[in-house]
Amino acid sequence: MAEIVEIPLFPLHPVLFPGGRLPLQIFEPRYLDMVGRCLREELRFGVVLIRRGSDARQGREDDQPEIFDVGTEAEIVDFNQLSNGRLGIVVRGARKFRVRAVREQPDHLLLGTVEILPEEPALAVGAEHQELVEILRELIQHPLVKKLGLEIAFDDARSVGWRLAELLPIEPEIKQSLLKLQWPRERLQELTRLVDKLRG
Repeated sequence: MAEIVEIPLFPLHPVLFPGGRLPLQIFEPRYLDMVGRCLREELRFGVVLIRRGSDARQGREDDQPEIFDVGTEAEIVDFNQLSNGRLGIVVRGARKFRVRAVREQPDHLLLGTVEILPEEPALAVGAEHQELVEILRELIQHPLVKKLGLEIAFDDARSVGWRLAELLPIEPEIKQSLLKLQWPRERLQELTRLVDKLRG
């Protein structure tokens, strides 16, 4: 039986992958409350990509963004007060989920009834995808990437695919299509095609 849970949703423009790290600046009251509750009760929230609209309310009644239906649970692993007065948090991607229904709280926070997706199978990186491993090894030498402190298993097709998908300079919608894939080697095949296209 699939696990169905209700979690707060945070619509964003970046895509969060399992095991990934995403720094966020929190300033809207609804999200400050959400983060406070998640920290107190050790809860997770869901990061979902915005399909259309904005992540900040503009004061209109109908301005909740349209979101994609597959997202990733976010676990807060670090937080600090920033010099600009905002709350800085770092989240780590956990399980993937599919949004079944959404409701809006009076404070405009979105709550999603979500189905936790099955864990992807653990598969080795095949010889045909070793070039992707080398590209990933190069990417993680970048100072900004080093700061994220990513944990990468270079022999695990899931880990290599997730980290490359988040680090490559590709559109969020393409990252979203890579997130939705449930077969790690299929993701690596698609990444090989995208890398060839970037070299174009």
